[in-house]
Amino acid sequence: MARVSQEHLDARRRQILDGAALCFARNGFHATSMQDVLKEVDLSAGAVYRYFRGKDELIRAIVTEVLDDIRTSFEQAARQTPPPPPHELISAVMGQVLREREGLRIDGTPYFPRLVVQVWTETLRNEELAAVIQSGYARVLAAWVGIVKGYQEAGMMRADADPDAVARTMVASAQGFLIQQALFGEESVATLRAGLSGLMSMGETG
Repeated sequence: MARVSQEHLDARRRQILDGAALCFARNGFHATSMQDVLKEVDLSAGAVYRYFRGKDELIRAIVTEVLDDIRTSFEQAARQTPPPPPHELISAVMGQVLREREGLRIDGTPYFPRLVVQVWTETLRNEELAAVIQSGYARVLAAWVGIVKGYQEAGMMRADADPDAVARTMVASAQGFLIQQALFGEESVATLRAGLSGLMSMGETG
C-alpha cells in the first residue's frame, strides 16, 4: 500500500477544519451535525473521524488554531524594538487573520467574524470550550502586555500606565472590530487603523 505523505494528511485536515468552520459560522454549533460537516467537505465519515473524534473536538481545534494565530502575530510584533504603535499593530494583525481566511465566505461575506460570535456564545454553556478560550486569551493578553512594556521602554507610553489595563483595552478593540463585522457587515481594516490613530492623537497640538 502506498504511503500517504504528510503534505496530503495536512491538506486533508485543513479541508476538514475549513469546512467545519463554515458550517458552524453559517448555522451555529447546535444546528450543525457531523453529517452537515461530512457533506460540506465531501468526505466519508471514516476519513473525517481519522482526524477528529467528533464535533466538540473539531470546535476545540478551530478555536485553538485561531487563538494561536493571533497570539503568534502579536508575539512577533513584540520582538521588534520598539513595537509598531497600536493602530498599526492591531490593524495589521486583524488584516492578516482575515486575509488568511479570505476564501471562506458565506453569502459573499467573510465567515470568520460570524464564527467568533458563535464561539463566544457557546462558551456560556460549554465549560470545556470556555477553558480553551480562557487559556488562549491569557496567552494573547500576555503577548500584549509585553508589547505595552516595549512601548514604555521606548518612551512611547507613560511609564505609570498599567500594562495589563492597556493590553486588555487593545484586545477589546480587536474583539469589537470583529463583532461589528459580524453584526453590521464587512468593514475595512483601514477604518480600524484610522480610528485608533485618531484616538491616539488626542493631546497632540497642531
